[in-house]
Amino acid sequence: MVTRPGQQDYVDILTEVVADQLDPETLRAKALAYRVRRLAHRLETEIKRELAPHDIELWELELLACLRRTEPRHQLTAGQLMTQLQLTSGAVTNRVSRLERSGWVTRELDPDDRRSVLVTLTPAGSERATEVFAVKTQAEQSLLAALSPTAQSRLNDDLRTVLLALEGPA
Repeated sequence: MVTRPGQQDYVDILTEVVADQLDPETLRAKALAYRVRRLAHRLETEIKRELAPHDIELWELELLACLRRTEPRHQLTAGQLMTQLQLTSGAVTNRVSRLERSGWVTRELDPDDRRSVLVTLTPAGSERATEVFAVKTQAEQSLLAALSPTAQSRLNDDLRTVLLALEGPA
């Protein structure tokens, strides 16, 4: 891998150590995987830091946003939340319980399928999410500002291609 002098990042240092042991294709994939993980970690850490003064956790905002996107009723089953948030059944139950205690969601049995639980965003939950969406959005924009809009679009398209290959279409 070729980098300009003074343009090495932490991943370049890591991959230099194993460069002579791996073929270029494997080394390229390893470097990309490291960078994606490091970026995801940095994004999550910084967004959590920005949300902390607003007394809301990132997972809370993500669950509220998930419900808010479901027009018009702002309601999903626990199973749909599991899929969309990539969580286990126990994690969804725990998180919904905590948000229910805050008055941000309600939970009831689905009248059409009594084995299923419906989780609904309350007006208070919607209001709370609206109050802090801008904080998360600003943090995301600031963290990715090193990339031009064109580069962001290209990276977005490339990552979509990978996710479609791994997860299939939505």
